[in-house]
This record gives sequence, C-alpha cells and structure tokens, in this order.
Amino acid sequence: MACSRACSARYRCRGETGCDGHQGRPGRRRARARAVAVTGRAALIALIATLVALAFRTAGALVAADGLIVIAIAADVALAASVRQLRVTRSGDTRILLGQPGQVAVTVVNQGRRALRGIVRDAWEPSVGARPERFSVAIPAGGQITVASRLRPARRGDRPAGPVTIRSVGPLGLAARQSSHPAPWSVRVLPPFFSRKHLPEKLAQLRLLDGQHRSMIRGKGAEFDSLREYVIGDEVRSIDWRASARRTDLMVRTWRPERDRRIVIVLDTGRTSAGRVAGLPRLDTAMDAALLLAALASRAGDRIDLVAVDSKVRARVIGSRRGDVLAAITDALAVLEAQLTESDAGLMASTVLAMARQRCLVVLLTDLNPAALQEGLLPRLPLLVSRHRLLLAAVSDPRLTQMAAERGDAIAVYDAAAAEHAVAQRARIRAQLTRHGVDVVDAPPDRLPAALADAYLRLKAAGQL
Repeated sequence: MACSRACSARYRCRGETGCDGHQGRPGRRRARARAVAVTGRAALIALIATLVALAFRTAGALVAADGLIVIAIAADVALAASVRQLRVTRSGDTRILLGQPGQVAVTVVNQGRRALRGIVRDAWEPSVGARPERFSVAIPAGGQITVASRLRPARRGDRPAGPVTIRSVGPLGLAARQSSHPAPWSVRVLPPFFSRKHLPEKLAQLRLLDGQHRSMIRGKGAEFDSLREYVIGDEVRSIDWRASARRTDLMVRTWRPERDRRIVIVLDTGRTSAGRVAGLPRLDTAMDAALLLAALASRAGDRIDLVAVDSKVRARVIGSRRGDVLAAITDALAVLEAQLTESDAGLMASTVLAMARQRCLVVLLTDLNPAALQEGLLPRLPLLVSRHRLLLAAVSDPRLTQMAAERGDAIAVYDAAAAEHAVAQRARIRAQLTRHGVDVVDAPPDRLPAALADAYLRLKAAGQL
C-alpha cells in the first residue's frame, strides 16, 4: 500500500504501513545532507558572550546572548551553499609501488546557485599515507575545483578510498553544512621489486650465454646454434666432421642455452613465511626473488607460471605472455599475505604435478625449517624430482652467524650454542635435499634474489632446465 501522506524530509517511506513522520528508516543520503557543524569561531563567540552576560549577573542577559548566537548560527547555516548539489569524482593512480609516491585527485563540481567556501576531506586509511587530507576550497556557483593528495603506502594490497566529506561554511564562519559523498576508488599497492637493481647485471650474463657475445656451451639438452671455423682451444668433440668434409677448414658446432622452457615458481605463504628476517617478512623477500627470476627468465625466452600455496591455493598466474607475465605476477603478489597456518606440502606437490605435465624447472620459495620439511616435503620429493628439476630457495638469518660468534658472557654463550644448533640443523636439511637431487639456494635477504638468478643462469648454461 503506497503512502498517502507527505513523508518527512528526514525519513524514507517504506510503503507498507503508511508514514506519519516517525515510521520508516532514516534516509541515509538525506541524513548526511542535513548534518550541521559548528566552527571554533562560534564556540569562541559563545564563550565571550557568556562571560559578558555573567558580568551583568542577570539570567536575562545570558538568555539574550545565547539566543542571539543561536539565531546567528541558524542564519549562517541557511546562507551556506548547499552540499546536496555537489558532484564528486576521483582520478589518478590505481597502482603504486610499495613505499613509492603516487597521487589521487578529487574533483568537486558545484551545481548550486551559491558559491561554496569550506573544507574538503579526502579520507584514506592510515597505511596509505595520504598527505594532505584536508583542503580549504572556494568554488563559485557552477564552477569546479580539483585537489590532489600525495600517497606513500606502507602496506601491500588493495586500499579502497573512503567517502569525500565536504563542509560548506556560512558567510559568518559560525556554522557549516556537512555531507559525505561516495567517490569509489581503489589503489593496489604492488611489491617494491628492490632487486630490480640486479637485473642489468643478470641480463649481461644472459647475453654472454645467448646474445651478442655467444660462447661455446655444451650440456644436456642445449640447442644447436650455428657452425663456425675451428680455432685453437676448441674442444675436439665439438667438430662437425660432415660439415668439415665439404669444406677445406674444420668446422665446429656452437650451442646456445635452451629457450622456451617452462619455469613454475611456487611461493609458500604458510606460517613460516610470516617470520621476519632483517626487518622484512620472509614472504616479502621471496616475492622480490620471484620477481627478479620472472623478469630474467622472460627475457631469456622461457615461460613462467606462478602459484602461491599454504593450506590452500592463494594465487595462480598461468599462461601469461612473456611480455605480460611480470605485470601479471606483480599484480597477483600484491594482495598476498602470510597465513598463520601450516603449509600443506601434499597440496603443493599435487598442484605442481597437475600444472606441469612435462618436465620443467620448479622453483620452490620456502623456509628451510627442518620439522616442516621432514614431515611435509621430504616424503614427496622422489615423485617431484622424478618428474621435474627442483630448485629450492630459502632466506637465511644473518643474526645466527653473529650470535654464534659471540662469547662475551654466559648469556651470549648460551645464545651462541642455540645459534650453532640452528645452523647445524639447517645444514643437515640442506644436505638431505641435495642428496635427493634438489638444488638449494640459502642466502640472506639482501643476497637471495641475486643468488636465485645466478642458480637459474647456471642451470640454463649447463642445459639442465
């Protein structure tokens, strides 16, 4: 049944029981438009008026002073520009590297008949680091203004913006109309890719293998490149006798590293990845190493896939083109967080085997935690190694080496013993993995990305991918 009465401006008619000005739910949009704010100037004038009235020591003077202030505030609100006739939009960056600056602008269009003077507040969560948040503005009737906040995010992930709050101050500066306007916007904060600085050096090494400075490379599975004349120092095994028989000079075969090989990067996002080493979570260091490897391998002509796993699969990047794979991986890594659950090694192994039917290089970024690996990964290694080449990369803690060297007092000696025990356990699990045919890279956070890239280049040069 439709309402036959005029609904109150503050309430939205529900249409079921009629409206008497008290039934129904408050209209959110109208409630925001009717918000009123009192300025500090009004409070100061009220204080002064109260002190003056008290000097007369009469109740009538106090009531008269308060009444004049209330009337002035009501008149100021009535004369302030309407906040309901504003159109608010956002524009700017949608992707920002962690710790790097970005910018998002707010455009306010005044569609009313009065000039607006007041404050615009662009609301973001604190981790986005928006500066400034408030802007003093003056927008003529029918005009618009654009204000921009500089962002410097401190956390990865999707960071949605809050509403834009606009306060329209009256001509006396005593009171203001205030309203919050939705202006949907979100910024994805991407991993910082600190190891990008190593990329030129690794690409130069790659060019030595396959590029302008091509050298003789022999190894299982290496691809034939071309023939050239024999020079002193070349291996006799590289001579192509059939080609030499057709010419007067000896000819040798040159080889180049394999191309179009597949690399599957497996990122462990379980409990151990949340631990901090040198001030950074292990997961962030592993992401940095994965990005450097992906950038290098894509330039080398290989195909890269990525999967992030703990107790379930958190992210997949499969089948991206070489030119787009780094951006796709960066985008997927941005929203990943370490999960405080134990990683499921069985799920990890089955996911890899389901993704890669043919032999490929599997790069597992995890922690060399003896208990977790012995109970989880080691029993599944024979199947994985029989199907794929496995390279395991882990972040080592340089503080263990420092603690092991301390002998200053009794507490330092106990700490050193504990550090030596941890280092020995780590060495034992590394030896076990090596015996199973796993290549292991164990390096501190600042050296892990470069060490993993070097291991990849060694395997590529030897034709073992």
